[in-house]
Amino acid sequence: MANVLEVDASDFIKRASEKLKANGVQKPKYTEYVKSGAGKERVPSDPDFYFVRCASILRQVYLNGPIGVSALRTRYGNRKRHVVHRHHHYRAGGSVIKDAFDSLEKLGYVKKDAKGRAITKQGRSFVDKISNEIAKGA
Repeated sequence: MANVLEVDASDFIKRASEKLKANGVQKPKYTEYVKSGAGKERVPSDPDFYFVRCASILRQVYLNGPIGVSALRTRYGNRKRHVVHRHHHYRAGGSVIKDAFDSLEKLGYVKKDAKGRAITKQGRSFVDKISNEIAKGA
């Protein structure tokens, strides 16, 4: 039995995003037009950006849960370039993270907790199955 810590994160996120897309996660229409945070210059170029973010959030909840939107905004933020003065960290946008949480709650993988969002038994099973598939394929 492999878990998320034993497989490569990029492989896990890629496989999980494909499965989430197949499971019927609905991408909000605004994700094609908005930046993912104030530190970004352009909108994401990947058409499956929302599904990748959902898979990454599911992995973060599995590893660090219960976790909230504010902590993930810091986690997915970046440094913004400035011409004259130093770079500063900018937090990511919260609406994409909140909508990803809502999508994962509809599937039953995540639930609200007193301290944030926590993974459910069904979500843990989903993550472990994907990790085992990757470990057996490698």
